[in-house]
Amino acid sequence: MQQYNTNKRDTGIIAYEITADSISIKFRDGSVYLYTKKSAGAAAIAKMKVLAEKGAGLTTYINQHVRDNYQTKLR
Repeated sequence: MQQYNTNKRDTGIIAYEITADSISIKFRDGSVYLYTKKSAGAAAIAKMKVLAEKGAGLTTYINQHVRDNYQTKLR
């Protein structure tokens, strides 16, 4: 996983991993959720990838748009 580089210290996300069809998000509490094109939609996954690489806005986007649309909780 890659570190989520953000200027905010209060973000809930600490790392992410991108594949062609998905993004895994690791939260500060140690939980890891897998979001896929099938579970969250292709547009949402594309947006999440951009925000993850940018290091800004991913926590807000998840909370407002895809919160429970994960495929599985990995940890």
